[in-house]
Amino acid sequence: MSFFKRLKESISSKTEAVTNAFKEGLTKTRTAFVEKVEELITRRKKIDEEFYEELEEILIGADVGVNTVMQLIEELRIEVKKRKIENAADLQPILSEKLVDLLKSEEKTGLQMAPSGMTVILFVGVNGVGKTTTIGKLAHKFKSEGKKVLLAAGDTFRAGAIEQLEVWGQRVGVDVIKQQSGADPAAVMFDAVQAAKQRNVDVLLCDTAGRLQNKSNLMDELNKIYRVIQREVPSAPHEVLLVLDATTGQNALSQAKLFGEKSGVTGLVLTKLDGTAKGGIVIAIRNELNLPVKLVGLGEKMSDLQEFDSEQFVHALFAGLIQKSEENETA
Repeated sequence: MSFFKRLKESISSKTEAVTNAFKEGLTKTRTAFVEKVEELITRRKKIDEEFYEELEEILIGADVGVNTVMQLIEELRIEVKKRKIENAADLQPILSEKLVDLLKSEEKTGLQMAPSGMTVILFVGVNGVGKTTTIGKLAHKFKSEGKKVLLAAGDTFRAGAIEQLEVWGQRVGVDVIKQQSGADPAAVMFDAVQAAKQRNVDVLLCDTAGRLQNKSNLMDELNKIYRVIQREVPSAPHEVLLVLDATTGQNALSQAKLFGEKSGVTGLVLTKLDGTAKGGIVIAIRNELNLPVKLVGLGEKMSDLQEFDSEQFVHALFAGLIQKSEENETA
C-alpha cells in the first residue's frame, strides 16, 4: 500500500472536524511549502545535485531548520540510492514519510492528567505569544468535556494581564482566582490551589508572567511557584507548557531552547499556525528539542486549539498530493 494511502487510512478513524481544522489551519504553509516542492518536481524531472539544493532552499524557507534540513536531505539521498529512484515524482511520498517520522515522538503527546484528583497545568512563555488565549481555549475544551475548571491569574507583572484572563473566564464561564496587580505570583498560586481543593476542581490552569528567559530573578519566581504548588499537590504541576508563537519561526525555537533548559518544561503549545507560511517550525522544534508539541492553535475559534497529531499535520500539508495519488490510482 502506498504511503499516502496508509496515511489517509490511519486518520480516517479520527473526526472530520479535526482533520478539517488541520487542513484549514495549515493552508499558508501548504501553499508556501508543498506547492513549491510540487513545482520543483514538475520542473526538474531528474534527481541531481541542483534538485537537492533547491529542495534544501524550500525546506529552509519553510523554517524547517537548517540542522533538520541537512539530516532530511541526507536521508533522502540514502533512500534514492537504495531504491534506485531516478524520477523526482517518486520522491514525494518518501519525503512525506520522513516528515512523519521526524514529527512522531515516543512519548505520548496527549496532555498528562492526574490519575485521580486535581490536574494542575502551568503555562510559561514570553508576552504576546497567545498564552492567555491558549488558557481560555483550553478551559473551554475541558469544560465542554464536563470537567470543573479554575483559572489562576499568576501574571501579576504585565499591565492588563489579570483583566485579560478574567475576560476569558467570563467568556468560558470559569472562575478566576486573582490578587491585585503587582502581587506575589506564588501567593496567587497558593490561593488558587486552596480554592481549587475546596471546590473539588478537576483542572487548575495557571498563568505566569511573560518572563524573559535570561532574567534569573524571574526564573527564581517560577521555582517559587513550583514549590508552592508541589507543597499543596505533591504530584503537580502535571504539565508545564511553554507557549510559542509559530509566526516568529526560528525565534520561537531559540525561546524553546532557553526555556526548556531552565524551567522544567514538559511540552509545547504552538499558537497562530494558521497565520504563518512557515509551519515547518513544528518540524524543527520537534527534531531539535526533546520536547513534544502537545497543542497547536489553528485559528481564532474556541475549538481551534487542537491536540497535536503528527499524522494529521503531514496529511494536511500533503492533502493535494494525496488527492492526486488517489485520482491516479482510480484513473
